[in-house]
Amino acid sequence: MLKRILPLFILLLTVTFAQAQLKGALNKAKEKVSDITDGGLSQEEVGNGLKEALNNGVGEAVDFLSKEDGYYKSPYKILLPAEAQKVVSKLKSVPGFENVEANLVEKMNRAAEDAATKAKPIFISAIKQMTFKDAMNILMGENNAATNYLRSATYKQLYVEFMPIIQASLDKVNAREYWRSAVTAYNKIPFVDKTNPELDDHVNSMALDGMFGLVAKKEEGIRNDVGMRNSDLLKKVFAKQDK
Repeated sequence: MLKRILPLFILLLTVTFAQAQLKGALNKAKEKVSDITDGGLSQEEVGNGLKEALNNGVGEAVDFLSKEDGYYKSPYKILLPAEAQKVVSKLKSVPGFENVEANLVEKMNRAAEDAATKAKPIFISAIKQMTFKDAMNILMGENNAATNYLRSATYKQLYVEFMPIIQASLDKVNAREYWRSAVTAYNKIPFVDKTNPELDDHVNSMALDGMFGLVAKKEEGIRNDVGMRNSDLLKKVFAKQDK
């Protein structure tokens, strides 16, 4: 009889312990929310404050990168992909292609600056859909929690939207034709492995990485620099994060 009762008793203890742990975790979560919403800060204010911060960060990042030299003369400058380096290194001695790398880098960055203007509506749409749960996770998260939220919510759509713009922008500055002629010249060099690396995906990916990098920098500033909280709502909401 004891052999039958003992396993049941152990199982009951295990279930009870698990329930207690779950209850404790839920209570802690409720306390965390209560700490934020007590003292005159409503859920609506938390959500609106986070949305305002994101709108500010996104707007400043897009405006900066979409200007002339926004990418080209900034820390977010797009360089040639690694597989293209062997092409340009060989072409430096070929007449007409002495400055192939410098020319291509400028053209790629001009294309990214052109495409950046299309990002803001996509970001704003994702920000509007943010829930209170999202806002809480962002407010009490890491310095780049808001940027990570935006990246997960918008990256795929941005990539799709950017690609035709990147391609058109590359064509507008003659980058793809210039690159094709460079690759053709490279492939005529004796004893080299033939290559045909594409610029489109590289420019698109690097343009988006740069944009999210700048948004992350803006977010970190709002979190850690009180002077960047330029409204009463931002000051009130992020004061809770400072505690």
